[in-house]
Amino acid sequence: MAKAIVVQQTGGPENMAWEDVSVGEPGQGQALIRHTVVGLNFIDVYFRTGLYPPPQLPFTPGMEAAGVVEAVGPDVTHVAPGDRVAYAAGPPGAYCEQRVMAADRLVKVPDGISDETAAAMMLKGMTAWYLLRRTYPVKAGDTILIHAAAGGVGLIVCQWASHLGATVIGTVGNEEKAELARAHGCHHTINYNTEDFVQRVKELTGGVGLPVVYDSVGQATFDGSLDCLRPRGLMVTFGQSSGPVAPLNLGALAAKGSLFITRPTLFNYVAAREELENAAGELFDLVQKGVVTIEVNHRFPLKDAAEAHRALEGRRTTGSTVLTLD
Repeated sequence: MAKAIVVQQTGGPENMAWEDVSVGEPGQGQALIRHTVVGLNFIDVYFRTGLYPPPQLPFTPGMEAAGVVEAVGPDVTHVAPGDRVAYAAGPPGAYCEQRVMAADRLVKVPDGISDETAAAMMLKGMTAWYLLRRTYPVKAGDTILIHAAAGGVGLIVCQWASHLGATVIGTVGNEEKAELARAHGCHHTINYNTEDFVQRVKELTGGVGLPVVYDSVGQATFDGSLDCLRPRGLMVTFGQSSGPVAPLNLGALAAKGSLFITRPTLFNYVAAREELENAAGELFDLVQKGVVTIEVNHRFPLKDAAEAHRALEGRRTTGSTVLTLD
């Protein structure tokens, strides 16, 4: 038996219980993982609340973790028992001491990167990778907007985009978060609680607007984000921490300048093993070189995952948060 967080019914954090669970043996193409650190992400909240339908009830949340391979099933060749590995993959199930999962979703963690760093960066870091390198390939001279710039994805995007030669504008909720974002490559910060971010973007761009906006906030920022774009600009809505975006009249895209919009998710960008290795490889390389620093600012015991969810939903976190195991 092993311990896991189990959600019997969707709803609030109080529905998360620390329970004994059975862990089977790995089958064809599978591996048995002993977790050392688990990552916390807003997608975990979406599944817990039922905003994203869980695969079944009861279920164990979590999409990201690092640990050690304990056993592998038939036809698994790219990882072996004893390997340090990490992943950001569905289905949910990472909030546990051990799990059996598809081995082709695992990547080996290079020497020099700790388990904590790996667990804190896989989903967020590869999200930053696809946003900046695939959805809209950022290039030197671009000016971009990233909402929630002091969050886990935001801090990585700020550093990576700055490294690519872009000018980064980031929204934050207070001055402490603004200082953190600026320390990680954000050139201009906007406190959306005291400033009109649309007006500030227009001032910063001389009224031209932006080629791309990366928006994980959703309902509260969506309309304003569209107004920050230049003609034929791209709106990338990749999250909804403030709530789902209302239905969109597509005619608004024409009226605002023949805009483009996409609702991407990491898992469509790393579905093939080659894509996963490219994403993880670029991320690991930049972290090892010190170009991107992963800020782990909050730690909770895995058994206290409900408290971690309350902190995340209450906007009391910055950078990455991890769930620890003894």
